[in-house]
Amino acid sequence: MPQSSAKPEQNRMGTMPVNRLLISMSLPMIISMLVQAMYNIIDSIFVSRINEAALAAISMAFPIQSLMIAVSSGTCVGVNALLSRSLGEQNPKQAQKAAQNGIFLAVLGALAFALFGIFASRLYFASQTDDPEIIEYGIQYLQICLIFSVGFYMEMMLERIMQSTGRTIYNMFSQGLGAITNIILDPIMIFGLAGFPALGIRGAAIATVTGQFLAMFISLFCNLRWNPDVSIRMKGFSPDKRIITIIYAVGLPSIVMQSISSVMTYGMNKILGVFSSTAVTVFGVYFKLQSFVFMPVFGLNNGMIPIIAYNYGARNRKRIMDTARMSIIIAVSIMLLGLAAFQLFPAQLLLLFDASDHMLEIGVPALRLISLSFLFAGYCIIVGSVFQALGNGMYSLITSVARQLLCILPAAWIFAEVWGLHAVWYSFPLAEIISVVLSTILFKRIYDNKIRNLQ
Repeated sequence: MPQSSAKPEQNRMGTMPVNRLLISMSLPMIISMLVQAMYNIIDSIFVSRINEAALAAISMAFPIQSLMIAVSSGTCVGVNALLSRSLGEQNPKQAQKAAQNGIFLAVLGALAFALFGIFASRLYFASQTDDPEIIEYGIQYLQICLIFSVGFYMEMMLERIMQSTGRTIYNMFSQGLGAITNIILDPIMIFGLAGFPALGIRGAAIATVTGQFLAMFISLFCNLRWNPDVSIRMKGFSPDKRIITIIYAVGLPSIVMQSISSVMTYGMNKILGVFSSTAVTVFGVYFKLQSFVFMPVFGLNNGMIPIIAYNYGARNRKRIMDTARMSIIIAVSIMLLGLAAFQLFPAQLLLLFDASDHMLEIGVPALRLISLSFLFAGYCIIVGSVFQALGNGMYSLITSVARQLLCILPAAWIFAEVWGLHAVWYSFPLAEIISVVLSTILFKRIYDNKIRNLQ
């Protein structure tokens, strides 16, 4: 019975019309990630009602949270690509090992960040500010998020295992219900409603990890109940060095690439902190707001990667290119809508976070200038994920290093020194233009080397 139900689900990645397949694979992920983006924004909106120092604290916490996401997401990319490719090659034993080793790696990642939360949180915040109120708020928030990060790590891995077999609909429920739980608990735990004590910024962190644990348990249930292609039971498991090496051959460049984003954010916080903590807060608010634009594109990515990986294993050139082309069109369309919102309503977006007059003075031009990069970002995100799906994560790493370390940070520092705070924001569209050129050159190379000669 499990075999007969699994076969059509697996084979649709090689047979269903690409447009329908991409939408059916991506739409649940796009919806769930929109909900996730919404709770990230709402989380910050509630925290901003405590005071601006609390909002600055979670802005400064963002690079470490981003690093945690990078390690988890990069590992998941490696597992996703290997598992989907193994299914495309009709190699269920290797697919099984990919899933089990992925779970093992997720637990190790959560343990590492829990230790950082316990021992290094104070040092981390003290490196960014000497304001004791911001430091204390930051420690209270970040320690809870990191010590209990196993919920986040396991949620992501279990959802990617489900996604790798083409069953993305279940991820919509796990992510969506986890995010809704966070949204409901935020005001209750922050401000002490419905008989709960007022926990302030600690309440925001507790609401976050509670939602992550709920999502983890839902995804665990869905995998055990509705994913016959792979088993996540760990009885008799032992780490497989060969499988882990394959996972990180693709995943490590993705981890480094996304970690570079953490380094960039930390560096930008240092540059902006010279002007004021409000400038840092504006940058943090921008990242919360832009997630509502970028998260749907990342959801599209999550649906696209297993399709391309499967059809690469099946040596189907046309389906690879049709999937990439359709993904680029959708991604660019989403980014153009985001650009319009940031250009037309920057003040209204900032006022969601109880922005002061000073914050509006800095933030309105910042949102308008940074969002110019949206014109190019959709294309670059999709092309970078095509590299990963084809096993060339190093190309994604090259473009990310060029954009964020070799362009954004140096340009931001020079602009800050020469022209002041207003000029810092020009570094973002400048970097994205460079990324477009480099991504196109590398895509042509990977097409010539890996795609052109497929059937």
